[in-house]
Amino acid sequence: MFRLPVLVLLTLAIAFGGGAWSASWMLMATSGFGSIELGAWSAYPALQTASADPFAKAHRAGDGRILLGRAEGLVFTARTDETGAALSGKCAYEISGTTPPSRFWTLRIADAAGAPVTSPPGFPASLNSWTVLRRSDGGFTIRMNSTPEPGNWIRLDTQTGVSFILTLIDTPTAASANMVELDMPDITLIGCRDA
Repeated sequence: MFRLPVLVLLTLAIAFGGGAWSASWMLMATSGFGSIELGAWSAYPALQTASADPFAKAHRAGDGRILLGRAEGLVFTARTDETGAALSGKCAYEISGTTPPSRFWTLRIADAAGAPVTSPPGFPASLNSWTVLRRSDGGFTIRMNSTPEPGNWIRLDTQTGVSFILTLIDTPTAASANMVELDMPDITLIGCRDA
């Protein structure tokens, strides 16, 4: 007698619950299709443009952040090192090389949700193109770990997974058709604590 209504309610609960969960997961899982991958770095050049796909537009609306337009700059995110291993806040890394041409760039550490990882007062949480020390060839080496080091250093000391965010401001790269040929800095694992 109650078998049919219970089956109908169960079916509707699964359909609506599964649909809401899958839509939410899809919006959180990606910033849109059309990403470019350059080694460990990835970017979405069309994310803020009118030609962005519907998922990217929904993600942008739900996120509530103001993003750079294509003419303003480009944001690259690295979630793995050069070997493909996930970045961890318990490890030490070295970022070396050069960035694509830009008027200004910043490098910071973010958590899995994209929020900045904070550092205690007096410890650097980010570096930029005006403050980084360069070699004679224009390249740089930045160390990221928990113990201070001379030269370019950003404090990295957290128990969770992290990502590195490289933001290029006023760059001709964003309008370039040959973005796959850009030189991006390498991310090398130095070692991990508690391994």
